[in-house]
Amino acid sequence: MVLKQMLKLSLVLTFLVILLGAYTRLADAGLGCPDWPGCYGQLSVPSDHTELASAQRLFPGMEIEQGKAWLEMIHRYFAGSLGVLVLAISVVAFITKSERSLSSLIVIVVVFQALLGMWTVTLKLMPLVVMGHLLGGFTLFSLLALMYWRLTTRASIHTADMPTTGLKLTAVFAFVAVIVQIALGGWTSSNYAALMCTELPICEGQWRDYLDFQTAFQWVQAPQPSYEFGTLDYGARMTIHIVHRFGAMVVSVLVLALIWQLLKQNQYRYRQQAVRLGFLLVVQVLLGISNVVFSLPLVIAVAHNLGAALLLLNVLYVNHLVWRLSPNHYAMRRLIR
Repeated sequence: MVLKQMLKLSLVLTFLVILLGAYTRLADAGLGCPDWPGCYGQLSVPSDHTELASAQRLFPGMEIEQGKAWLEMIHRYFAGSLGVLVLAISVVAFITKSERSLSSLIVIVVVFQALLGMWTVTLKLMPLVVMGHLLGGFTLFSLLALMYWRLTTRASIHTADMPTTGLKLTAVFAFVAVIVQIALGGWTSSNYAALMCTELPICEGQWRDYLDFQTAFQWVQAPQPSYEFGTLDYGARMTIHIVHRFGAMVVSVLVLALIWQLLKQNQYRYRQQAVRLGFLLVVQVLLGISNVVFSLPLVIAVAHNLGAALLLLNVLYVNHLVWRLSPNHYAMRRLIR
């Protein structure tokens, strides 16, 4: 089926866009191009003397860092290609009458993502916008995966093997917790708070004396010429970092509870998901610790972002399985048919 192949390609492309977005942000290249959608008034990074002179006229006094500009533009090229592919998926979905509502929602997310991408530049890396752009990418990844699963999952399950209420509730709680933790990670990154604590498990020194929740989570911050490299003071950034660490602990407990619930089920596919979740959780925790111990190396920081995306997708897949395999779901499908 063409739609399934297009969705597979879109998932790979979305993963690459998330990777490039994380690399661009962590390499401090988010403002590599000061305008949008082009770069210094052009469709690519200015390189020859004529283009550089034109860029200087349009943006006087700005230093053109070609390495950072290319990072930003490559990210935009991939994101633009993904947008075109998503629109094509929506057209095919409507023609074939496959998951029309979900495909429409995906298009809306893509359009909003494009706006967030523009605002990221025009509002000079405002933390709320940067975090929203990160969440939008993860949302798109999740919706495309969900659409693919809905088209491909063929469930055969006996009534005795139906998921328990405990498994369903744990799956939902774990999913919500992972989303909140990703948002906290985005807030930590967009406020440049990742290096505010250099010791484990919580923070160094008398960290309780510096807690400032009101400033740390003031979502709309005062207007600034640029938010690059952060504008909050040490106490607020340290608070953000510490909350992100506590969030990681909560997520770990809930995911472990979900793994335990999955292992108690009779279905092999549940136990298989338990193993995958366990592996992803261990890797993600180790990456988080490595970010602290090695002072946020770029490769490890990017891998931590990708690990979060994969963990979210796997927890979502568990939710897809346990809710799609419920008796009510099958009863409804029989009525529709």
